[in-house]
Amino acid sequence: MRRRRVIVLTGVLLLCIGALGLLAVTADDTVRVEEGEPYPGETLITVQAYGWFGNHNGDVFIVDEDGERTWEYQPENAAVFDGEYLDNGNVMVSYGQRVPNSECPEEYQNTESRSDHCIRNVVEEIDPETNERVWAYTWYDVFVTYHEVHDADRLPNGETVIIDMGKDRTFTVNQEGEVTWEWSAVEHLDEGTEFWEEHVEGTSRESHNYTGPAQDWTHMNDVDRLENGNFLMSIRNFDVLVEVDPETNEVVEVIGEPGDHSTMYEQHDPNYLDEHGHVIVADSENNRVVEYDETMDEVWRYEGPSTSDRLQWPRDADRLPNGNTLIVDSRNFRVIEVDENGDVVWGHDLSSEPRGIVYDADRLGPDRNLSEEPEDVPPGDNLEGRGHSSVVSDTIAFVESWLGFVFPPWFGLPGVVATLGMAGSGIGLLWEGYREYRG
Repeated sequence: MRRRRVIVLTGVLLLCIGALGLLAVTADDTVRVEEGEPYPGETLITVQAYGWFGNHNGDVFIVDEDGERTWEYQPENAAVFDGEYLDNGNVMVSYGQRVPNSECPEEYQNTESRSDHCIRNVVEEIDPETNERVWAYTWYDVFVTYHEVHDADRLPNGETVIIDMGKDRTFTVNQEGEVTWEWSAVEHLDEGTEFWEEHVEGTSRESHNYTGPAQDWTHMNDVDRLENGNFLMSIRNFDVLVEVDPETNEVVEVIGEPGDHSTMYEQHDPNYLDEHGHVIVADSENNRVVEYDETMDEVWRYEGPSTSDRLQWPRDADRLPNGNTLIVDSRNFRVIEVDENGDVVWGHDLSSEPRGIVYDADRLGPDRNLSEEPEDVPPGDNLEGRGHSSVVSDTIAFVESWLGFVFPPWFGLPGVVATLGMAGSGIGLLWEGYREYRG
């Protein structure tokens, strides 16, 4: 009898703890901002998709310094990726749009697969005054996932450079929609190429699927034109950045090594500081932003505001003229700005329902006059970062970020623990009641 009383009291205690845990997870879930000076101006943000599991449409919008939206555009049935504010005041946005099979060209229809639609990739220039299209370049692809267009930039000559992960290529188009240059990863990175022989062949990384093409071979996700006229491309699945000379199509420099996850691990959106020869990388799978100098020495790192508040899958990081760094913290559903001391001085939180999987963010400057990658910005040598790596905190942050795709925003890991505790104690009480009845 005494043992049964102890079990019952323990169950009641666990129920109380669980209830308190559920109350605790309803606490405010916002970006914690320290004292400091954010760089002035509005911020252009793209959201890949909204809602749990990313089932809802993405969009692109501009927020002011108080986080209020001053402009918004939402293409239909689309996963939205890159956004760029153009010199003419228009916004260029890159997205993958789901199209029913009946509207797809025959060669792109998914009639024998699990999908009932193909994808139309769109690079679109929008007049923000009317939200009407003023220019676009589109193409189709069979696969719905991992084949969307992730980046496009307007070049000084008026052409547009586009990186296309679905066809493992980078190309430029003019205003008339004519392809003026094209570079193929299959021709320059695959087996038999100089890149392959130097960086892949003969290594101990045979388990990696570096042979292509396949549904998601390179996952090319970013392209930027450097001051020397070359293009810097992010080849995510190879864990490298490659610099390509468009005159010869040769790979003239490789940053990182395939499979060397200590340097980069499935990175996004490098920010190359031409003046200093540094590169800032959103090192996604390592859950950090890291800056390397020209000798590949690490000079700056940021992993999160605190041990308990880590970056999760960052996909964009831009150094601003005052030394601050704007970071897209994708799986924490937010954008944050950290100053030269590593303190969060501005943030925009999308963790309330519906959650938004953020992809890209650009500070537009005081008069919307700041270029996407400003030239005169300080390197990270004299800036203070934040490193918080530990097995426990990393694991907790990782689990909580993925729970954000499954549970409501107020729930989180404490809610799961509390619910399991309440469920366990409830089962225990029911079992003890059953035993009492049977006895």
